[in-house]
Amino acid sequence: MRHLLYPSETSESTYLIPFENYYDEGYRGIIFDIDNTLVPHGAPADNRAIELFDKLHDIGFKTLLLSNNKEPRVAPFAQAVEAEYIHLAGKPMLKGYMKAMEKMGTTPENTLFVGDQIFTDVWGANRVGMHTILVGQIDKKEEIQIVLKRYLESIVLFFYHRHIKKHKR
Repeated sequence: MRHLLYPSETSESTYLIPFENYYDEGYRGIIFDIDNTLVPHGAPADNRAIELFDKLHDIGFKTLLLSNNKEPRVAPFAQAVEAEYIHLAGKPMLKGYMKAMEKMGTTPENTLFVGDQIFTDVWGANRVGMHTILVGQIDKKEEIQIVLKRYLESIVLFFYHRHIKKHKR
């Protein structure tokens, strides 16, 4: 049984994920968190994010931004990277993830979720049954409530890495 707080896998950065391989494996949609997954918290879409989404669309992926932020934060970012979006998503509640797949016309079996937080991004996407990729946070400067969650996440990650090492033997 899969632990709901453990990501399917981890990556140091969103920009190091071999997305072509996932397309070859049959994945067709990617849902992204924005802050500290694609850019530092609160930053606009930069050239690196725009180039990544151009590449993903050229490969054939449908993309969607799923954010707990308000629309004035999410809409301009989505427009810049030419992705659909859902703001005030209520992560980790399942409704946002389900609506995201419905908008893209995908299923949990062919959708990836990429995010930087366990208790919102990974937990919610895992409960829906998606393949989850936990990425390293881009910027360490965050709001206090997120800093506190990061401490708890470090405990979960300790046991996750121990679990991974145990199963590689």
